[in-house]
Amino acid sequence: MNMKRQRIAILGMGRTGQSLARFFMRQGHICEGFDEHKVELPESLDLPVTIDLFSADTLSEFDLVVVSPGINWNNPALVTLRQQGKAVTGDLDIFLDHYTGPVIAITGTNGKTTTTFLIENMLETLPGGIEAAGNIGIPMLDLLIERRAPARVALELSSFQLERSERIKPEWAVLLNFQNDHADMHESSEAYLDAKLKLFEKQGEGDTAMFPADSQWNSKVEELQRRGVRTIRFGHHDESDPVSDSMTAGIMDTSNGSVLFWSQDWRRHLVPCEQIPARGIHQHMNMAVAAQAAADYGVSPEVVRESVTSFRGLKHRLEHVTMVDGRDWYDDSKATNPDAAIAALQSFKKTIWICGGLRKDLDLSPLVPIINKHVSKALVIGKKTAAYVEMLKEADIPYEVVGTINKAVAIAAKYEGNDPVLLSPAAASQDQFKDYVERGNTFVKAIEKLGGAS
Repeated sequence: MNMKRQRIAILGMGRTGQSLARFFMRQGHICEGFDEHKVELPESLDLPVTIDLFSADTLSEFDLVVVSPGINWNNPALVTLRQQGKAVTGDLDIFLDHYTGPVIAITGTNGKTTTTFLIENMLETLPGGIEAAGNIGIPMLDLLIERRAPARVALELSSFQLERSERIKPEWAVLLNFQNDHADMHESSEAYLDAKLKLFEKQGEGDTAMFPADSQWNSKVEELQRRGVRTIRFGHHDESDPVSDSMTAGIMDTSNGSVLFWSQDWRRHLVPCEQIPARGIHQHMNMAVAAQAAADYGVSPEVVRESVTSFRGLKHRLEHVTMVDGRDWYDDSKATNPDAAIAALQSFKKTIWICGGLRKDLDLSPLVPIINKHVSKALVIGKKTAAYVEMLKEADIPYEVVGTINKAVAIAAKYEGNDPVLLSPAAASQDQFKDYVERGNTFVKAIEKLGGAS
């Protein structure tokens, strides 16, 4: 990409947009910000910002248009610009234009942040260390400002970042899972999947691609193998299952309980799941993927084992908040879709479940058998509750529509027995909160008001 002094339009002036502005202005380019919503910039960032609907006519006057991940790639103005052949890109390709070191890339609908965090935690023991960026930690371009470029990077990448990239070619890449969560920001569910798979589009000889063991990925794996890509699989299986030998990492059920495993030095390394503080098979699976990444980069088995057995999980991801009067409370506010909630519910024999929020038209029916088996009572929050009520009726379990988290916590605390309380909404948060973090923090504060924590 030609990076001589240019006039650059930056669309979306949130965290990523601000990092883009800092990066370009430090290089002497002329930047102007655009956003369709009011934004407040830090005093250190001095550039004009236009708050209005995006206009193709206005943006066509710039040498380059860079679009933040939160801006819909199918915005009419952006579609027009691309049809006109204008230079339109995202932060990922700008980063890749300036960084030449090894890239470890992580994508998937759920579990990206946990996996990226663990990879960073394990690989930081290598000479030169590693930096994590993208959707985790700092924006990736901030890694290149006023510091030496890191020896290697782990990038948590969303479908929004991938769909607008033409340069992504990671040395090591994993697709953790795929559920139809963000199709509302893409032309279709197929376009959403295509964006995820773009991660592997340019991989070739010497690169590694990791996929779930599910058969739906077999054709993609075979295609990559024909290009010389090293492909490895991960999954959850029984030790007697004949397909188990094809898995490089994952969770294995044995007669003595479940174990996490990864492959290194021509053998499997095992950690009993009962020794892992973080709860939930889905979290253990993310840890197995991270362990395999670390092993592939030469991190010692001892370091991997220590990281796995000391990790207690990230905030708002099946996080144990406290115990109050003999009842445990868990914050899984990050569960913004049904599949994430299913994974959390399956971590409990029985639970009092707080659900509801912005559904995004996602199908709730896969939750029904899980609810019937793992939920003793349900409390529904959110502004539109009808779909959740129908789901709970079909599951045939007791429920109450309470509306707010504060009411849900107060009511749950009074139920008989000591079933744990789980906030795992199976919904986005923006009907009542800024984001899942604010929702989770509201849950924690409501619990604190109960008193009697231990």
